[in-house]
Amino acid sequence: MSGTPGTTPGKILVGATVKEGKPRDYRYLTLALGNRHGLIAGATGGGKTVSLQLLAEGFSNAGASVFLADVKGDLAGLSQPGDGKPAFIARAKEIGVSYEPDRFPVVFWDVFGEQGHPVRASISAMGPLLLSRLLDLNDTQEGVLNVVFKAADEQGLLLLDLKDLRAMLAHVAENAATYRAKYGNVASASVGAIQRQLLVLESQGGEKFFGEPALDILDFLRVDRDGRGVINIVAADRLMRAPRIYATFLLWMLSELFETLPEVGDLDKPKLVFFFDEAHLLFNDTPKALLAAIEQVVRLIRSKGVGVYFVTQNPLDVPDTVLGQLGNRIQHALRAFTPRDQKAVRAAAETFRDNPQIDEADVIMHLGVGEALVSMLDAKGTPEIVERTLIAPPSARVGPISVDERAAIMAASPFAGKYDTMIDRESAFEKLEARAGKGEAASDAAGGGLLGTLGGILGGIFGKGDRKRMSPAELAARAAIQSAARSAGTQIARQILRGVLGGMSK
Repeated sequence: MSGTPGTTPGKILVGATVKEGKPRDYRYLTLALGNRHGLIAGATGGGKTVSLQLLAEGFSNAGASVFLADVKGDLAGLSQPGDGKPAFIARAKEIGVSYEPDRFPVVFWDVFGEQGHPVRASISAMGPLLLSRLLDLNDTQEGVLNVVFKAADEQGLLLLDLKDLRAMLAHVAENAATYRAKYGNVASASVGAIQRQLLVLESQGGEKFFGEPALDILDFLRVDRDGRGVINIVAADRLMRAPRIYATFLLWMLSELFETLPEVGDLDKPKLVFFFDEAHLLFNDTPKALLAAIEQVVRLIRSKGVGVYFVTQNPLDVPDTVLGQLGNRIQHALRAFTPRDQKAVRAAAETFRDNPQIDEADVIMHLGVGEALVSMLDAKGTPEIVERTLIAPPSARVGPISVDERAAIMAASPFAGKYDTMIDRESAFEKLEARAGKGEAASDAAGGGLLGTLGGILGGIFGKGDRKRMSPAELAARAAIQSAARSAGTQIARQILRGVLGGMSK
């Protein structure tokens, strides 16, 4: 799309095509189509991080919130003014725009609570589908985990942290005969395998992710006093040492957005833009059921005002069913040293709207640093003809920040103190322990735990051990209220619904 350089209302400047040393055509991303998703691809060192940062800055300037994972530690520089690198100044001059250093509103997050505010989720909120992937369970073990979640949901037992899940696994194993009649076989070997995988998860630091206070996903949707969208940056350098945790963590956040946000249709700009860096980890060894759920979420979440942008080295890392939904594309250089590399180059070239003046497959292998093949959606939502483009320089610092700079940003954060201290309220572990201590019979699979709680309240009202001293009228009243309580308990249990990715539906 042609236009004038610099700031253009409703658009983000991506770069410019250059012919004989003079700008020929400026390339923009249309904000109203920012929720049509996108792809940033290319080999290491080709400029993917700069393109990601450029788009994040553009969305923030437009008032759209941003989420991204800082895999290498250099995206934290968004919080600091650009330092005027000679290469950026030269690039700005080359494409005919001015270089103006700027900083952006940033909130730092960290699963481990070291480089940002802690990010936590409850076991119940994550659900059995994502948790099965996190624990690398087979089909049989996943089936047992589903039984555990179903039993906990029906009994009103909250699964908040790993000790709750362990307690519930032990409870189901001890009462396997009771649950088998309703849900099928619960093999002790499968329960043991799940328990062992929980130990592996703990050794990777995963226990810090589960608990309360859980992240309120709406905290990601904020603007600063100047109307710019807040950029939420999750420190992922340590998280990347456990790739399965990293991928599942990002999927959980996407599912939370999908379940929480209302339908809004097409807006003049996205409410939130979600960048999936190292996207190949998202799809590696993904079970078919989960992959189908991911495809469904990506397809539907745009109507909730969320744009999803995948960042990866190779376009083949993204399944075709997902790739076909990514309308805005920036393709940096690829190197074709192996047959798979050559296939990736051809696949990348074939996904663009053809430009008869260039050989896309050849150009992809000869792009310089900061160059890319760019094809955005036009005003009608149709992919533009692909063009070889010089990517515009970002305004903020490109690179890491100091410990003191990070500390200053965190101290001024609106969430300082909100998530810092973990709490441990009564949940499945405490209730099952109390039940075992009192020698009570195990609850059946129909929701005895929830009804038992209600029954305890009724017992306190009517005198649990005084049936012989009750009049016929009192006994009839008690029976009627207990029946109503069972009905209410059943209705409460039925309200616990799970969404597309297995988390609790909002």
